[in-house]
Amino acid sequence: MIGNEHELIFKDEVFGVVGAAMEVSNVLGAGFLEAVYQEALGIELRSRAIPFVAQPTVRISYKGHILAKEYVPDFICYDQVIVEIKAIKALTTIEQAQLLNYLKATRKRVGLLLNFGSPKLEWKRMVLTRPLRTANEQE
Repeated sequence: MIGNEHELIFKDEVFGVVGAAMEVSNVLGAGFLEAVYQEALGIELRSRAIPFVAQPTVRISYKGHILAKEYVPDFICYDQVIVEIKAIKALTTIEQAQLLNYLKATRKRVGLLLNFGSPKLEWKRMVLTRPLRTANEQE
């Protein structure tokens, strides 16, 4: 069977992570620092058997050179979905631009912004749609 070209990639994975985040939001509410939500989300992801790595170190390459500065996402779930946690009044284009850069740097296709700072969980799924260039093509 051929897949639908309009089908969301990693749809079930994103759905699972958002469900876990909604539970954290419902239990804790708004008003804590990001670190509190990150720890609670890790507990919730584990309880739902969602595979994840918390705060992995990701090396960034620029024109074939590995930079000294590293990127540390909050989570990478299913080895495919970058999860960034915020605890701010509302998500803005700044956080969205950062996540797109993180997707490019990690060569992952899907990212998820979770904002626990508003009364109700705010979340945004982002997909890197342009084909990723290799390091040789970027030089």
